[in-house]
Amino acid sequence: MSQSNSNNPASIDEAELAESGDSNESPRSGFDRLILRFGRMAAWLVFIAMAISVYEVFMRYGLDSPTSWVHESVVMLVATLFALGGPVAMAGNRHIRVRVLYDHVGPRFRRGLDLLNDAITLGFCLMMSYAAYVMFWQSSHNPMGEWSLERSGTSWNPPFPALVKGIILIALLVMTVQTVIHLVQSLRTCFAASNSPEDHA
Repeated sequence: MSQSNSNNPASIDEAELAESGDSNESPRSGFDRLILRFGRMAAWLVFIAMAISVYEVFMRYGLDSPTSWVHESVVMLVATLFALGGPVAMAGNRHIRVRVLYDHVGPRFRRGLDLLNDAITLGFCLMMSYAAYVMFWQSSHNPMGEWSLERSGTSWNPPFPALVKGIILIALLVMTVQTVIHLVQSLRTCFAASNSPEDHA
């Protein structure tokens, strides 16, 4: 029995989540599990940001030779992590929510609330994705419509502002796909429950 479980990808994912201490995580789809795997890899960006920050401190105060790239790189890495936090939180079902009503209603009403929540979230993600698209387009094209990445304007002058806005757009598009999957799952659950005689008991 244990050998068959070890060959099951879903069992492996659940075991990894349990070992990592994230017992509250409950991915609703294979896409969510993929995002959680990616999120664990992306978490190493924090270590990279810390490492180059230590390097900057050493160069600035130890060798009196400050860098021109560390600060903007750290801001870029941290902004990337914040943007990716949305899809990861949604994949693990860990968004902050008020459960006063949810915990005091029956299964049928809970399914209705889940469906309503997924529908509202989808609308929000679609609107935010459009806003992010406009923001990224303006930061990646000049007024003539030609490709021209927005830069920081410092002595190093990297195109990080445009790249961060592109990452925000990608994160919101991923959240939109997640929400569509969740909405379909909620619709199927409600439909299946409505045809079950136990639901009317």
